[in-house]
Amino acid sequence: MGLSVKPGLELPDADLEVAFIRSAGPGGQNVNKVATAVQLRFALDRTTVLRDDVKARLRVLAGHRVTDAGEILIVARAHRSQEQNRREAEERLCDLVRRALVQPKKRHATKPTRASKERRLEVKSRSQKNKRLRGKVRFDD
Repeated sequence: MGLSVKPGLELPDADLEVAFIRSAGPGGQNVNKVATAVQLRFALDRTTVLRDDVKARLRVLAGHRVTDAGEILIVARAHRSQEQNRREAEERLCDLVRRALVQPKKRHATKPTRASKERRLEVKSRSQKNKRLRGKVRFDD
């Protein structure tokens, strides 16, 4: 059983690797003894459940979290328990994948309308007049 991203899409356990490391932050003496922080690695290059275009978008969205080996590395250390940190790391990965699944709409170039051009020029001329009024007063006799 894998990690369910959305209905009909599941990331297989073979593509996921979870490691527990010691975490800084709250937890008292527990911090020094128990490895509560989670490192979740997702093998982006090796996975077969995502299309190539989704992988490319996911690589861009993940940014600095993508390693040289082509894995997405997510570290969660906000909570004091392993289970909560694991859930948070999995949820962050699922959120990244969900955002990568959405294909961005193609932008169509548009021209400004005639009315908007006229409004822009009107505002410019009004601004010019205001600035001219701030200058020195000249007496042209």
